Amino acid sequence: MEFEKKTDLVFGIHPILEGLGSGENFDKILILNSLRTPQAKEIISIAKEKGVTVNKVPQQKLDRITRKNHQGIIGFIAPIEFQQIEDILPEIFARGKNPFLLILDRISDVRNFGAIVRTAECAGVDAIIIPKKGSAQINGETIKTSTGAIFNVPICKVAGLDSIIPFLKDSGIHLIACTEKSEVNYTEVDYTLPIGIILGNEESGIAISNITKSDSTAKLPLIGKTKSLNVSVAAGIIMYEVIRQRG
Repeated sequence: MEFEKKTDLVFGIHPILEGLGSGENFDKILILNSLRTPQAKEIISIAKEKGVTVNKVPQQKLDRITRKNHQGIIGFIAPIEFQQIEDILPEIFARGKNPFLLILDRISDVRNFGAIVRTAECAGVDAIIIPKKGSAQINGETIKTSTGAIFNVPICKVAGLDSIIPFLKDSGIHLIACTEKSEVNYTEVDYTLPIGIILGNEESGIAISNITKSDSTAKLPLIGKTKSLNVSVAAGIIMYEVIRQRG
């Protein structure tokens, strides 16, 4: 199998098929939007069965990733094995622990994601939930930014947050959306409950639909002229407020 080590890539039709067949842990696969061969259709079918994200992209995007003969298809290998929150959450309750979950709504910057994971592991977060679409790629840069913490906290990739929120709420998780649209200061929210803290995309924040489905909202006060905090900084402040209240 042909790998490009520095970026955790597998490229070419047969290497991708081989990787899927041998159980390689693909994060996502990019495929040329005009590729219609039987092998391409087979790759898409197998990838969907395995829950791997497949994005159709133009030639230019593939060429920017690698100059080698990719044959219209590139796969990104994840350095971790994604877990299922449906399996993890009952185990947390069974241990008598008060669940502390982090839900990242399309955090797309690898460094922000890595920094959040690092703080989450230090703060005792039980699991991090991310959607397949719009989330940062998990690669060597993530490992470096998280200082390896990504290997010590479960990462759960779901089809979409709208598909997992009902399960979390039915399981007794109190969802708290951290958004500047809130009227409630972050210190006034009760974090001693079983909680899932939602943090949003660097540009657009948390999707309105996910704010609406939350049980509470919280905001960080901004005293200066800058309109927002970096999401990894905001995440750290909220997570350590959880520790303060639970301590």
